[in-house]
Amino acid sequence: MPDTLIKVDLTKSAYENDKVHNRWHPDIPMVEWVNPGDDFIIETYDWTGGFIKNNDSADDVRDIDLSIVHFLSGPIGVKGAEPGDLLVVDLLDVGPMKESLWGFNGFFSKQNGGGFLTDHFPLAQKSIWDIKGLYTSSRHVPGVNFAGLIHPGLIGCLPDPKLLATWNERETALIATNPTRVPGLANPPFAPTAHAGQAKGDVKAKIGAEGARTVPPREHGGNCDIKDLSRGSKIYFPVYVPGGGLSMGDLHFSQGDGEITFCGAIEMAGWLHLKVDIIKDGVSKYGIKNPIFKPSPITPNYKDYLIFEGISVDEAGKQHYLDVHIAYRQACLNAIEYLKKFGYSGAQAYSILGTAPVQGHISGVVDVPNACATLWLPTEIFDFDVMPSSAGPVKHITGDIQMPISPDK
Repeated sequence: MPDTLIKVDLTKSAYENDKVHNRWHPDIPMVEWVNPGDDFIIETYDWTGGFIKNNDSADDVRDIDLSIVHFLSGPIGVKGAEPGDLLVVDLLDVGPMKESLWGFNGFFSKQNGGGFLTDHFPLAQKSIWDIKGLYTSSRHVPGVNFAGLIHPGLIGCLPDPKLLATWNERETALIATNPTRVPGLANPPFAPTAHAGQAKGDVKAKIGAEGARTVPPREHGGNCDIKDLSRGSKIYFPVYVPGGGLSMGDLHFSQGDGEITFCGAIEMAGWLHLKVDIIKDGVSKYGIKNPIFKPSPITPNYKDYLIFEGISVDEAGKQHYLDVHIAYRQACLNAIEYLKKFGYSGAQAYSILGTAPVQGHISGVVDVPNACATLWLPTEIFDFDVMPSSAGPVKHITGDIQMPISPDK
């Protein structure tokens, strides 16, 4: 059996684990070193470090301090990796912690993070999903049961000082364009809740003051939320610092394309079995700017879909120019409205799109003025027929089960 290099104790705070960090910074010390060709196991907290609980209240989703996230296991140094190389990561296997066979999906309050459809779902809500082998179902979202495609939502390498400065400069400039916006346009460094792993003293303080937040994807990888990055996949990461500094976390049992609920997917604690290698000077050899990925050969075997379309016209009827973000939002809203006809609340329908293996496609970006985005909903995940018919929709969901919701304080 491969060695477990990083272990987590789900009964203790992630801040007590010095092989975990929640910022990106080149000075975060490597917690383990491996050789090219080695394989090993890494355990991870859920992205909140255990703040969200398996209960029937959304108060924890409402009250979480989002400056604490994400808790990442690492960094792992790979001997011989130098800036300009590609770090090759094979994801051999991935799974949930055996003592924690559940996950959560949530909508953040618009006052605390928001989300893709925050204007339609402005209050904190949560659904709990039980993990039963390959499948999951929820006591808060009846009528669905589906196979999961487990993957790390967040994995990447440490930035060098120049790249870190670039991130902070461009994101600070973006925030300055509308500094009072709710939710904010980006998240600047925030020292009080920084966890710098094994760093001490002045180095720890520097990481807190400068460390980039983990919310967005960036050139090094990060929070990409690629749902097909499951067992059997391969990732090629640009290396910026000696050793690479590979870190990971934010495991998902299942997710729809786009992770549209933001506290998206079915978030869980878990483990990854990885193998690493190096391609010397791979960045220049292949012209790499961002990581590239080879997806898993394993996918849920769903063949029948309903496809919902959206275009670059917002909810108020305003025309936008080739706006894919608006087009995908409209496709999601169209799917939610459709599912409500079968008895789901809007929140339950939204949670389904965030957790089930729905596919998102950019179907057209050249036909001015409308981009076309589509959302593919697998019909086989439902316990009843959701196809259109001349008889009209039947309300199979009676409304006696609802998702927990917590008003803003």
